[in-house]
Amino acid sequence: MANKTPVSPWPLVMLIALAALTGAAQAQVAPRAEEVARYTGLHAAVHRGDSTEVQKLLSEGASVNACDDFGRTAVHIAAHARQRDALRALARAGANLELLENDRYDAVTIAAVADDEGTLRLLLALGASAKLTTSRYDGTALIAAAHLGHEGVVGQLIAAGAPLNHVNNLHWTALIEAIVLGNGGIRHQQVVRALLAAGASTRLTDREGNTPLALAKARGYSVMISLLEQAGAQ
Repeated sequence: MANKTPVSPWPLVMLIALAALTGAAQAQVAPRAEEVARYTGLHAAVHRGDSTEVQKLLSEGASVNACDDFGRTAVHIAAHARQRDALRALARAGANLELLENDRYDAVTIAAVADDEGTLRLLLALGASAKLTTSRYDGTALIAAAHLGHEGVVGQLIAAGAPLNHVNNLHWTALIEAIVLGNGGIRHQQVVRALLAAGASTRLTDREGNTPLALAKARGYSVMISLLEQAGAQ
């Protein structure tokens, strides 16, 4: 069967990609300085990494899942601030590690986007899920990490059972995002290699019907083309 002639994804997909890149940069909103200045109680203690105060507040019955004005719990704050001791204390106190803030990010996706392998490793060890649908794009932590070329994060998420073939509302999988939003460089190549080794589908297409192989060919990403062809992609 003849291979389908690659259809150039430009300009429509380029416009969508630029919107996605801009949105991804804006969607994960860490607390601004003025917000942090207004924090009191558990949120304030977690943000500054005051383990003694965190333990004291929790022992006194502080609401472990209380939210700030952006819907961030102390777990979200700890993930943004990389306060891992606070995360451990919050988990021991029964904090929900999977709540979504206003832009629908959970702590796992926050750590994944930040390329924070240490915090991600801890969250997964504490029982947080790598399988949630997150963000305004109905994506996953794996899709976000693949998009950004965070190969170490991608490896952790795959090992934790992240859905390999989840399709977001841009009609892209993690494999497709690594191609269309990546730069074709070594980190995105490693992401593609890891996804293919884990069994990611090479048949799922974008909204225009372009396969991952067609998309890689349209961009001239020779290493990705070779990886996809070795995996049997058409």
